[in-house]
Amino acid sequence: MAVLGSLRWKTGDEEDGTRASGRTQTGPEADGEPRPQKRSSSQSRRGNATLPIQYRSISFEIDDTERSHHHAQSKSKAKDAVVLKFETIEWHKLQVEEVQKRLQVDMAHGLSAREADDRLRKQGKNKISPLPNPLFWKIFGYFFKGFGSILCVGGILVFISWKPLGDPPAIANLALGIVLVAVFVIQAAFNGWQDWSSSRVMQSITEMLPESCVLLRDGARVEVSATDVVAGDVIFIKAGNRIPADVRYLQVSHDTSVDRAVLTGESKPIKATVDSTDDNYLETHCIGLQGTHCVSGSALGVVVSTGDATVFGQIAKLTGEPKTGLTTMEKDIFRFVSLIVLIMVSWIIILVAVWAGWLRKSHPDWINVSALIVSCVSVAIAYIPEGLPIAVTSSLTITANLMKKNKILCNSGIHQIRAVAGLCNSAEFDPESEKEALADRHIFGDATDQAALRLSEGFGPVSELRKAWTSVFELSFNSKNKFMAKAFTTSKNQDVDTCLGVSGAKEFTAGSVLLTIKGAPDILLGRCTSMVQPDGSVAALTEEEAMAVKQLKDQWSSNGKRVILLARKILGADRILPDPSSPEFETQMMHELQSGLTLVSLLAMIDPPRPEMPEVIATLRGAGIRAFMVTGDFGLTALAIARQCGMVTAQVVHDASSLVRFPTEGADDSKPPRDAALLLSGAELMSLNEHQWEQLCKYNEIVFSRTTPDQKLRIVREFQARKQIVGMTGDGVNDAPALKAADVGISLTSGSDIAIEAADMVLLESFSAIVEAVRFGRVVFDNLKKVIAYLLPAGSFSEFWPVFTNVVFGLPQILSSFLMIIICCFTDCAGAIVLAYEKPEADVLFRPPRDPSKTHLVNWQLIFHAYAFVGVIESVCSFAMAYWYLERKGIPFSDLWFKFGEIPTHLDPDYYSARLNEASSIYFMNLVVMQWFNLMAVRNRHLSIFQHPPVFNKRTQNLLLFPAILFTLGVAVIWLYIPSLQDVLSTAGVPVEHYFYPAALGFGLFCLDEGRKACIRRWPNSMLARMAW
Repeated sequence: MAVLGSLRWKTGDEEDGTRASGRTQTGPEADGEPRPQKRSSSQSRRGNATLPIQYRSISFEIDDTERSHHHAQSKSKAKDAVVLKFETIEWHKLQVEEVQKRLQVDMAHGLSAREADDRLRKQGKNKISPLPNPLFWKIFGYFFKGFGSILCVGGILVFISWKPLGDPPAIANLALGIVLVAVFVIQAAFNGWQDWSSSRVMQSITEMLPESCVLLRDGARVEVSATDVVAGDVIFIKAGNRIPADVRYLQVSHDTSVDRAVLTGESKPIKATVDSTDDNYLETHCIGLQGTHCVSGSALGVVVSTGDATVFGQIAKLTGEPKTGLTTMEKDIFRFVSLIVLIMVSWIIILVAVWAGWLRKSHPDWINVSALIVSCVSVAIAYIPEGLPIAVTSSLTITANLMKKNKILCNSGIHQIRAVAGLCNSAEFDPESEKEALADRHIFGDATDQAALRLSEGFGPVSELRKAWTSVFELSFNSKNKFMAKAFTTSKNQDVDTCLGVSGAKEFTAGSVLLTIKGAPDILLGRCTSMVQPDGSVAALTEEEAMAVKQLKDQWSSNGKRVILLARKILGADRILPDPSSPEFETQMMHELQSGLTLVSLLAMIDPPRPEMPEVIATLRGAGIRAFMVTGDFGLTALAIARQCGMVTAQVVHDASSLVRFPTEGADDSKPPRDAALLLSGAELMSLNEHQWEQLCKYNEIVFSRTTPDQKLRIVREFQARKQIVGMTGDGVNDAPALKAADVGISLTSGSDIAIEAADMVLLESFSAIVEAVRFGRVVFDNLKKVIAYLLPAGSFSEFWPVFTNVVFGLPQILSSFLMIIICCFTDCAGAIVLAYEKPEADVLFRPPRDPSKTHLVNWQLIFHAYAFVGVIESVCSFAMAYWYLERKGIPFSDLWFKFGEIPTHLDPDYYSARLNEASSIYFMNLVVMQWFNLMAVRNRHLSIFQHPPVFNKRTQNLLLFPAILFTLGVAVIWLYIPSLQDVLSTAGVPVEHYFYPAALGFGLFCLDEGRKACIRRWPNSMLARMAW
């Protein structure tokens, strides 16, 4: 261990010389300077620190998270290893000798190159393993999920019907097969693009790890790639380095501090120590965690964990795992697909049965096997809205882009926020409110330090005092101690008089040290034995005075003020060790901080919420969303701030004692009073049983104070266990599992990179953007309902009946299968896509959140409207127009009914075939034109077009409707009028009057729908209103 005593730590300014990867430097004075470290982008964003609004800790409930994770994956056998249990790790509790023994390493010489290579082969590279990427199954899902498998089977069957079953092969079947395959590929491409655009969670992890580091191997310093570090490596760390693995410190300089912001989201560095400061591996200061940043000083350590076994690796793995199960939107779409497939299969079975039991015997020349296959495929084409996957993907993408313009980035979860009933968020404070005193300079540090500095500046120039006093010791604030301390010494007597008063100056002699403390009053007040009087003298702190101080603190806290206590302690030269840089000096300071402090003052800081917060909370409440405060503040402070924000409006506030532990016989104690709020601390939270959680989750106003991330995760899961859709805000890597666990994870742009990428959406400016997020989330759900209501009448219902009447009643198939696909994938799809640009309806933020168990994307009301109302009208009108045209061309309906392919003897077959092609094109054009009016009708479910106009009103207009209509007209003209396509696809030009007839019919449909909406508005409780979609 001699090498440990002989090391001399250097700053970056003292080091010089060049180095190359792998080059060794011998001798204890040689110092390798690592390459410049690559920083995560979150570090550059954290320049303006604001008041910490949440108790930060990386000691989240990892065990609980893992249990849920394993449960979700229990049906899969692909799990590679058991997740490391951090609570059982003992590296921080062991003495250095025991660490050396367990790792089988000589700390004076490090590992040998051979041993390092052996361990590298066994342990693997020191890097976060990418999540399993089952590329084959992902691509398989892109193609075959939803309607994909039906399209694929249909395409294959149509090709078979062309050849070899076709006798002779019908070119129309070949064209139909090609189009089906094209639609199959297009919908797969859209599925793949949507998945790629929303699955980038692990993207920035490698940016948070260093490229190289300096190790002790074979008794010499070598610079190696960080990925080649193994457990047992002795590592040199200095200011500017990122720690490449989990490290147990063996020796640290007195000023060594580490920024754990990448893990905690809190930029306040913590002081590194050799001895353990906490029994929790995640909290102790003697462990350097992978990815964290040494901001000052230098240290020597030994690597104890690498790669996935590190804290960073485990959190990254939990964060990167995709959410299991289906979202509410995916469930609704799956439910809709299942319904359509059930109807489709039922009709196919009926058609096959009719053919097998009747047509095959009575009319053997009417439908052969090849024609039957094409008919069954036509039924599938008719019922499947092939444009739906494209329309849904486009709608979500368009909405995401619109949200981006409103300062909201969406990875996923756009539709999920539509159903959010509870939002757990940290308190949002206004950092600008604390910057009014000094407008001509920028102050670094968190807002608490800034406020204290501004107060001090009011008494005199702080910069002069800093020159006079020399800092010899510093203890940074941490979540365990809840205070920070500094020790100073000076040789200028006038500065002593200024700072300590007459009595303090007498006590402070040459060589003395002034120990100053700032922190939580509930921690420090009990350690104070004296108090500075108004005249500057020091007197004993009596019990009455201590009680008065506590009452004052409680009063200020209940008024929403953040309270900190200032204390000091003067240590004479005979009581302190002479060398402040020695570890024993730090130990002595820690001991002196335990008692004998002198109370100097209480500071109360007004920490107002952002000005927009009350309005935001009021809007969320109007939308039926309960907003809960989750904070690390003192309970009374949190409650006061919650009142200022509008999160708590009740005068009666319950606490943990109000939650009945066991059910009372004959009493319904599971429902809390409507006029009461609930205030709970994190410690109380963990002691609640199931019955108490049932009561808690029914409160409308809740403040969770003094909470840690593990408790935040518990809150999310308890609400979800009771079928609540939960939104959660968070910004630290330790919040990432909770963000993933929430139905909608929400991060701020100031959060850590992994938290941002784990979140479903990121608010780029402030919490107020959550209102727009809710608005867009509901709009996208409404617009998708409109899309389906628009697609089904023509793209499903009206396409089925030509096939049905062809098989059962022997009529010609008045709409070809090919034109069915043109409707679904081109003419209807254009209108469906522009519906994504529809503006919110007037009541979008006044409706309660959607209950996923009751309110579905496609319900019976929507099916009834699309099929029984619009679908019937469009089908009847299209049939009428087609057969009326044939009547005028000398082919009466009586010559078609139950003829099963027999051509009237008085008609030329070519003439007959040409007129049928024209009738089919008329049916097609009739649907296309009538859908223009249906497009206008579905824009709003209840309001008239005069109340929600598509033009001349910025709040409601959608100018893209008209280009979409022109596009559908252009598509129809291309397929109907180009001669080469007419020959192959059996289409024909449409007489000019058949552009005006469907326009008149479509206008009639539109007027009927306007009348329906008027009746609903006039009689909102009528049967018609209950049937409305």
